[in-house]
Amino acid sequence: MSSHLFYIEDLQELFSDVQLKRIFADQKFFPDCLPKFAATEIVAKYRIQKSKPDFDLLAFVKANFILPPNEEDGMVAQEDNPVSHIHLLWDKLTRKTEAEFSSLIQLPHQFVVPGGRFREFFYWDSYFTMLGLQVSGRIDLIENMVDNFAYLISEFGFIPNGNRSYFLSRSQPPFFSLMVELLAEEKGESCYLKYLSQLKIEYAFWMGGAEGLSLSEPASAHVVMMPDGELLNRFWDKENTPRPEGFYEDLEIFNHAVEGREDLYRNIRAACASGWDFSGRWFTDGQDIRTIRTTDLIPADLNSLLWHLEFTLAKSARLANDGLEAENYTKKATRRLLAIRKYLWNEEKGGYFDYDFKGNVSSEAWSVAMAFPLFFGLANETEATRVLQHLQGIFLKDGGLLTTPNVTGQQWDAPNGWAPLQWIGYRAALNYGALSLASGIAKNWIGTVERVFRTTGKMMEKYNVTDTSLAAGGGEYPNQNGFGWTNGVYLKMKMSE
Repeated sequence: MSSHLFYIEDLQELFSDVQLKRIFADQKFFPDCLPKFAATEIVAKYRIQKSKPDFDLLAFVKANFILPPNEEDGMVAQEDNPVSHIHLLWDKLTRKTEAEFSSLIQLPHQFVVPGGRFREFFYWDSYFTMLGLQVSGRIDLIENMVDNFAYLISEFGFIPNGNRSYFLSRSQPPFFSLMVELLAEEKGESCYLKYLSQLKIEYAFWMGGAEGLSLSEPASAHVVMMPDGELLNRFWDKENTPRPEGFYEDLEIFNHAVEGREDLYRNIRAACASGWDFSGRWFTDGQDIRTIRTTDLIPADLNSLLWHLEFTLAKSARLANDGLEAENYTKKATRRLLAIRKYLWNEEKGGYFDYDFKGNVSSEAWSVAMAFPLFFGLANETEATRVLQHLQGIFLKDGGLLTTPNVTGQQWDAPNGWAPLQWIGYRAALNYGALSLASGIAKNWIGTVERVFRTTGKMMEKYNVTDTSLAAGGGEYPNQNGFGWTNGVYLKMKMSE
């Protein structure tokens, strides 16, 4: 299937000219266009025509590419009730790839896209979308999506950020084991055996290079050896170039950066791998993206997710009657848990914080990622009590949980709240018996989604949770309508309350 793949970089100077001249408002638009001819043919024509006095770059693009459709119209509410609206939306957001020459990676089964500018299958979004599909009884579609992710792992050795050729240098937060767990709730424990080989491959991807680490060379790709020999993980991208889908913005950041330019592009890309693109969480000074240093940090959310992958591999091995392998993964999960609590728990602040392994110091950045260890039940009661106090006192606003309390103009900072993190915080509170907090998170978030739906008829990508009369903003593109993970979390939370 990958033989149909089109790589936008093959357009050479045509690609950079289109992006730098900004003939499309969104830098993702051109990489998503379908070429009508081979890249070499298009580039040859461009080199001949571009020097002509009447050359029109936009007209050239339209003559040589099929532009992506505007799908906004299909997302407008046809129901007054958001629950009914979402049940109808699933079919509008469901896609099946065609055998076409494009940047879209072909997949064997149907899948749900987030919506708006996101016309492809995204990794971590899909778990939260599946929560809503479960409520809607669309178990067949959940299984199709899990099968697609299994296909991607078998084909590429990992799950890309999304099914685009320009996403093949990075993954996203590893929710595949949670997807398998969700499907097993509906179809039984045989799911763990069905996807065991892919779970192992994904784990090998995240741990690749661990065997060659030493205290003098402590990091390789996603894995880092800590000072006492423990292994923890970071976000990473194997490329250190401007993102095709954010080309102009990345060059602007680079051109205005003072320090850290040698790894700047990789750090930008690694923040995209985190799903939090972008947040002051990743910035040295907490404010300016030019100080981004994502790859220096050991994140609380990523390592909690990888603990769950190890836990799931141990469970799967037991189901496969492989006691030795089960014991092996159980030891890995236990070691990771101890390392999470050793390096990521900040006793002074009373929370789980990312850890700067190069500076050997806890990050200063407060973020709701500290709820992830509680989501998985990894915190002890004393730690959980303090984290839950922070969720209540710092993060919970009238519209739901803030992502960070930091105002930077970036979309993964205040005043914005995002559906996936509402679910993480909500379940974290429930896990430790904080029923009032859980109810408050759900009530505030559900209220925000419903209020915006009443006034706009839309389910949005993100929300302003501080001033619920205002729309969310920030980042390199406008707030999107659709919207996969908002639909999923809203439905699941609404049915849980």
